[in-house]
Order: sequence, then structure tokens, then C-alpha cells
Amino acid sequence: MCGIAGIVETASAEPSISESILRKMSTVIHHRGPDDDGLWMSPNHRCGFVFRRLAIIDTSPAGHQPMSTSDGRFTIVFNGEIYNHAILRRDLEERGYQYNSKTDTETILYGYREYGQNFLSKMVGMWDLAIWDNDKQELFCSRDRIGIKPLYYSYQQGRFIFGSEIKSILEHPSISREMNIREMTNYLSFSMTSEHSTLFEGIHKLPAGHFLRLKADGTISTERYWSPLPPNTPYSTLSEKETIDEIMRLLRQAVKDRMMSDVPFGVFLSGGVDSSTNVALMAELMDRPIDTFSVGFKELEKYNEMEYARKVAGIFKTNHREVLIDHNDALPVMEELVWHEDEPNGDPVCIPLYFLSKLTQESGTTVIQVGEGSDEQFVGYPWMVRELKFHNSYWKNFRQLPKFIQRSIYSATKPIFQARGQYLALDYIRRAVEDNPLYWGGAVDITPSYLERLLTPQFREYSRSPVQMAKRLNNDALSRQSHEDFIQQMAFVELSHRLPELLLMRVDKMTMAHSLEARVPFLDHRLVEFSMTIPANIKLPIGATTKHLLKKGVEQILPKDIIYRKKQGFDAPIKEWLRNQWYDYTKSIIFNSHLVKSGMLDANFIQFMLDFHRAGRGKFARPIFAILNLCLWHKRFFENN
Repeated sequence: MCGIAGIVETASAEPSISESILRKMSTVIHHRGPDDDGLWMSPNHRCGFVFRRLAIIDTSPAGHQPMSTSDGRFTIVFNGEIYNHAILRRDLEERGYQYNSKTDTETILYGYREYGQNFLSKMVGMWDLAIWDNDKQELFCSRDRIGIKPLYYSYQQGRFIFGSEIKSILEHPSISREMNIREMTNYLSFSMTSEHSTLFEGIHKLPAGHFLRLKADGTISTERYWSPLPPNTPYSTLSEKETIDEIMRLLRQAVKDRMMSDVPFGVFLSGGVDSSTNVALMAELMDRPIDTFSVGFKELEKYNEMEYARKVAGIFKTNHREVLIDHNDALPVMEELVWHEDEPNGDPVCIPLYFLSKLTQESGTTVIQVGEGSDEQFVGYPWMVRELKFHNSYWKNFRQLPKFIQRSIYSATKPIFQARGQYLALDYIRRAVEDNPLYWGGAVDITPSYLERLLTPQFREYSRSPVQMAKRLNNDALSRQSHEDFIQQMAFVELSHRLPELLLMRVDKMTMAHSLEARVPFLDHRLVEFSMTIPANIKLPIGATTKHLLKKGVEQILPKDIIYRKKQGFDAPIKEWLRNQWYDYTKSIIFNSHLVKSGMLDANFIQFMLDFHRAGRGKFARPIFAILNLCLWHKRFFENN
């Protein structure tokens, strides 16, 4: 795992790329690769790359990047791991390529030379990468299928700047810092920005499953090379038992592939089904104890899953380590978190994940397996079941009413819901009235019904940005389905947005803050492709529990009280902290923020939210945390610069 950055200049007759700027772009992401660094410039100084190395495979100097072909035509910077690189290497060696290292980087370099962009379909792993073709004076960039690794870029006036983190791009003197207000409202609604833009105006993301090509004439194009659901994908015809067997076969292969490492590795263990499955399947393949790591809270036991993590650790005789934190530990690192996040991440799990990563790094472990991706594929969230039931009953019935009756109900109930602080319930009615899609994802904190009051009148027009994004994501899902399948539609929306841009970014940014590499077996693309073809009646039979198929599959390797206990979820006690110990701090940060003082956010409505939450009324903890995080981010990247 590493960090990459670079500059390409297409417009200038005399490129002005300087080594000092490139070194600044590298230094600011030192945490992503403390083991080595490299800098490379093309002969005509039109392209420059920098690299930070966290040595995992072939830790010798032979793995140094940027790496070039012997003739100098192709040069690569690569962040990630290709788990099947040994297999791909054999093919390339048979075609005459001679290796100088044991790295997967060299395999990508030769694979791209041999197969071009089609080599992406042969790779199993996670990555963001850039390859310069000196003959064509052309840049090729790619992000892995699922979006486990991020890649950001800016292209202005013929200058293309990219990096694994936005911080690298901001080091270039041509980049002016301006907030992207449309993405601000997306962040407030979804706890994250969209899959293609960031909170910095002019700085973009390469979406998951896409590649980008910048040609010598300055034209730039992006193309999707993979989707979790290709158009009109046929359903699997396997029985339930055959489906479960195939899931477990694919999962075992995914875990085995991700144990490739020349440095110590372990597992983040919560005691839930996903992390416990990782431990159980790794134990089948290892002849030494697994290193496991857990985090909990000192004074709020209801948030802890330590009892279950310890039980799993005992069953598999792992080397288990724990860290306990409280509000006093968490508050001092809040401003550091937003710096590592690049743009605010509204998921409070970033807090315990930060301390868990710190514990892991201090133990000497460098590679960690995590459990993200299971819930999205196998209907693992209770709210997915709730949305499904709501879709099949109240939603369909309400949508059948004449529009004037729908509007009358909305007008009559709006002041009631607002007075009670029930903005999510209100937004369901608004979605139906305005013919918006029902499903927006699992992290909708501040709906357009909130935004109408949170934004001051001169900025209220931006409250519609989340509506457009929800429509686009759902329309994309519907255009790919062979017939209506709401479970499949929800999974596609999650895999297209919330998973890569919220959950996987919290993992990437918090682990890399401590120079850790996180691997995600449940998001092996072969498992994702199969899970998306499972019919709804098999994925979630009538009366079945969440994550039905996976739970059935792991009955032979995990105790039933681990498998079938009530889902708790990995969370942080922000509800209590914001109501008590963090209240004064939160109020001070928000009301002294430029976002409030400039008249962008409505101070009166924020006070209403704080008062309601402190009184134990309404569900305002996540919205308040999202606003706090936004204000901390703005302070760190704008007000302090």
C-alpha cells in the first residue's frame, strides 16, 4: 500500500513542473508510505510522478517506484495490491518479459504494455494507478472496480494534477481553495460527497470501476470498465444450498488471496458475523495464531461488542489486543481526523477506527483484514429490510393516490413533522409527492426537508443537489435490471456510492493515517458479481433474518450465538457525547465557523437542533455531528490557511 501523486502539463510549450513542488506533494502524504519515496520526471519535463512506499510485497529496493520499462516508454506509480499477480506474471514471462523484482507493480507495467486497458479485467485486487506513455505523451489512470482505493485529480488550463489524497493536489501553487457548495449539500445529506466530485471546487474523484485517459492534445476522457451489475445480467439459477456453497467457495478464495504478504498481518475483530468469518477462514489457512484487534468504549458499555470479540478470539486462540477509549480520548483528535479525511466523512466510526488502527500499527502489524461489504450484498442492514417492507406497502399505496391528495397530505403533515423534528419521515412523503426514488442509501442524515431550514435563503437553491444525485443513482440501477428487483436496486446504489465514498474511505484514510494496509475480502469482485445475480426470493426469503445466506454459510465454522445475535453494528457514542461532554465544544466550533458567520448556515435552526438533542428529543445526533465535522474541515483547510 502506498501513496501516489503527479503532474502532467499539456498546454505549455515549456512545461514548468518543478521537483520542489513534486517533493511537497510527496511529503504531505508521508503517512501513506514511510518506507521509501521516489520521484521521476519525463525527459521533456511534461510529466512528473512521486511515490510513497509502504513495503508489503518484495520489501527490497527492487520494489522502488516510480518504475519504468527498460526502454523508458512506460512509467508507473501504483498504490494497492494485485492478489493474482503471480499468475499474471507467468503469462507475461512466457511472452518474453524479464522481471527485475517480485512486485505486482512490475506485472501491471508489463501487462499494460502487452494488453493496454484490457489488462484491468485480468487483475484481482485494489488499486489507484497512473501510467505515462512517453511515445504517445499520454497518461492513463485507473481506480479499482469497487473503489477501495481513492484517486483525486484537477485539470485546469492544461495542467493535470492527481494524487491518492487531496492534500497532494493542494500543495500545487496553481490550485486555489474554494468550497464546492453543491457538494456541501450532498455531504450534509449523505455524510459524503458524490462519486465524481469533492468539496473542493475543481478537484474531482475518479469513480470506482473507471479509467481516465489524458491525451497529448489535452483532451481528457473517463470510461467505466466495470459495473457490479452489467445491463440485463441474468439471475443465477442455483438453489439456495448451491448458492450458499458458491458464496463460501468465493469467500474462501478471497480470504486466501488476501493473505499474500511479506509483512505481519491480522484482523479487525468486532465480534460480528463479518469480522468473525474473516478470523475463522484465515484460521483454516494458518499454522500460527492470528493477530486480532478490537476497540471499545470505557463508560458506555452498550456500544461495546468486546464480549463477542473475546469469545471469537478464544475459540480460534488468537493473539488478541484491545483498546478502550472515551470522550476525553476522542475530542483531541477530531481536528486531526478531518485532516486525514481530506474532505469530511460524516461517519462517527472514523473515531474508534482511528484508535484501532493506532493500536494495530503500534503492535507491529502492517496488513489488516476488514469486514466491509457484506451487508450491502446480503441485505445485512435492518434499514434495508425496513425500506423493502415500506416499498412494498405504504410507498406503493401512497403513490397510487391522486397527486392533489398526495400534496394535501404533505402540506398538512409538514408543520407537524417539523415541529417534532421528524425530518426523515417528512422526507419520505416529499419523495413520493415529487416522484423522487424511495431509496437514497443508508446514511441520509440531513434530507432536503432539513436543508430548507439549515441553509439561509440565498443558498437554499443548493438543497436540491441531493435529489438529483439520488435520481441519477437509482436511474442507473433501473437501466441495468432485467426486471424490477428492489433488493438488487438497493445493493447497486450502495455499491455505487455509500460503500466506496463513505465506508471504504473511512477505512482507507484512518488506516493509512497509521501506515496500515487494509484488505477487504467481502469485496472481491468475483463475489460481488455473483451476489448481484442472486434472486430476491433466495437472498431474503419471507421471514428470513438479515444476511440470511451468509449466516447459513458460516454455521459450520462459527457458534450460532455469534451468527444469530441481534446486529449491533460498529458505532461511536456521539449521541451521548454531543448531549453532554461535547456540547459546549460543538456549539463553539459551529457558531464560530465561517459557514455560520458568513450566513451560509442558519444559526437559529442549528440552535434548535442542539436544544432538541440536549433535551433527548428528535434524532439529531448524526446531523449535528455532520455539521461539526464540516465546520472543523472548513477551519482546517480554509480558515487556517
